[in-house]
Amino acid sequence: MTRTQLRSASLGLLAVFLTSSFGPFAFAQTAPPATTPAAQKPNERVERGNLVLENVPVTPDSVRERLIQYQNVRSASFQGFTPEGGILIATRFAEVPQIHEVKMPLGARSQLTYAAEPIGGASIRPDGSGTFVYGKDKGGDEFFQAYLFDRKNGRATQLTEPGTRNEGLTWSRDGKVAAWTITRSGQTKREIMVMTGTDTASRKVVFTGEGSWGVDDFSPDGTKLILGNYISVTESKMFVLDLASGKTTEIKPGKAIALGGGTFSADGKFIFAVSDEDSQFQRVVKIEIATGATTVLTPNTNWDVEEVELSKDGRILAYVVNVDGKSELNLIDTATEKAISGPKLPPGLLGGLSFNDAGNKLGFTFSSAKSPGDVWVFDLKTANLTRWTESEIGGLNPETFVEAELIRYPTFDTVNGKPRTIPAFVYRAPGKGPSPVIIDIHGGPEGQSRPGFGPTRQYWIDELGATVIVPNVRGSTGYGKDFVSLDNGFKREDSVKDIGALLDWIATQPGLDKNRVVVYGGSYGGYMVLASLTHFNDRLAGGVNIVGISSFLTFLQNTQGYRVDLRRVEYGDERDPAMRAHLEKISPLTNASKITKPLFVIQGLNDPRVPYTEAEQITTKVRANGANVWFMMAKDEGHGFRKKANRDAQREAETLWFRQVFGQKPAQ
Repeated sequence: MTRTQLRSASLGLLAVFLTSSFGPFAFAQTAPPATTPAAQKPNERVERGNLVLENVPVTPDSVRERLIQYQNVRSASFQGFTPEGGILIATRFAEVPQIHEVKMPLGARSQLTYAAEPIGGASIRPDGSGTFVYGKDKGGDEFFQAYLFDRKNGRATQLTEPGTRNEGLTWSRDGKVAAWTITRSGQTKREIMVMTGTDTASRKVVFTGEGSWGVDDFSPDGTKLILGNYISVTESKMFVLDLASGKTTEIKPGKAIALGGGTFSADGKFIFAVSDEDSQFQRVVKIEIATGATTVLTPNTNWDVEEVELSKDGRILAYVVNVDGKSELNLIDTATEKAISGPKLPPGLLGGLSFNDAGNKLGFTFSSAKSPGDVWVFDLKTANLTRWTESEIGGLNPETFVEAELIRYPTFDTVNGKPRTIPAFVYRAPGKGPSPVIIDIHGGPEGQSRPGFGPTRQYWIDELGATVIVPNVRGSTGYGKDFVSLDNGFKREDSVKDIGALLDWIATQPGLDKNRVVVYGGSYGGYMVLASLTHFNDRLAGGVNIVGISSFLTFLQNTQGYRVDLRRVEYGDERDPAMRAHLEKISPLTNASKITKPLFVIQGLNDPRVPYTEAEQITTKVRANGANVWFMMAKDEGHGFRKKANRDAQREAETLWFRQVFGQKPAQ
């Protein structure tokens, strides 16, 4: 797995209290307070379906009806080629994404799975049978089970052990053997499970290791596995496991580098991978297994390679480079190690690469600022690029969508004697303004905000007249391994200072209203919301915290066991007294008395990453200040809302909250 893929695996997948008195905060005279339902008292907890609510008003029909269009924007993600020449995609036509089949370009979509829970991915068994494996959890608990789906009879068979978390199922080249990672509740260890065909009685553990382990690839003869061991965003190791002897051989031993995305060459003598050895950025490398000799196959462009895919015959290697947030697709002839011509694509985001069995077609998902994710196929023989799906966009006109402007604003420290700058994407509201501002902060923190298709941001611009700013504060990926490490451990609040510097920049912009700025974010972005409110309460109008960490100590105590060591590397090890004192000092819960501005807390009850108790405790603490807190928790969700009904309710409530905070007249 590449750094991006390893990060996703380690994280598991991603994302309003009012009375007439607001203490130190007062709305403009044009914005009378929204009303809660007549039967609901201030701060009273009520239930509406699967939602647990406090202070959230009933949504006016006008808001709900306008949101319908934006909430019904769809996308399709590529899952692979079928033996018959069609494709499988994941898309949503009801509550949650399911697997569909498309038999020809722009052909009808035929839904195959009908589960009540989201199904986001399918792994097609490479034996010509047309069967595929998909993963599914329950209520967002992320204890994924793997199911084999037979397209001939429409039946799904569970392959994995109930009560366990199963990830990254990988088939041998002939489809006769499957391998995947299994984690047991409360455990810090990972097990690598191997199964012959679909015979569940043949399941056996072939490797056990502490920390985060995953399966990258089978050798061509099926006798070996490439295993990846993710330690941190800047360090990951790679091993070859001999299935007969159980012996593991480390690739590039003794190197503190990020090495992942391993794929065996056609002859099994080499591994193609991505590595940041001797570089700030990830590059494609070819490693000879016997000697460790390494050849760098891609130029040092000062941008990360984020995905690599080798054709089934080993002739062509495709890779994607993340260039300042946008994707570039490249192809290499593995025999000559030279670049070959690929498809010409407009600026956008690309991923999910997969070749067909013949190795002459490459499928992927592509999106841009004005187009949702859809599936495209590039024919290497004819050089034709064909669009296979065209997802609905709710009747909206994408030509009216605002595109992102990339800026870099100065922050508090310097690099080589010059002010350090922080990259951010700005979606400017039309007109002279001054417009209110939503600062949308990504999660991770080992993540990156990128200028893809975003109907929610477009809704904020269109309906709220807001400018949306999406910063990539220090600690973000995509800008080199030094930058991604700038917020680790005792430097945690330096990333919060980057938000303060952004507030300084906003104050210099005549088209932006510095008095109507809110922070918004999920997961680690939720922590950043809370931390920003404790530091800049006097400069912010409020914040929306979605599944965010409120106390590093209680988070590390209560998050699932398989994630604890991984998060300690990033946030700091609370077992060290000095670090424990630091984490307690900087936690938003410790500083909650400083938050007096409106806060909206959104949470999934079954969240295994950031437990719901993080939301409960910050709500109680901030409300004790006399601040106004809206609270929304879904009983059938985990780390963020995935079901359409819940997402609709979230967006509706957010709209009402934003209107109040921005001093806008409530919709009628």
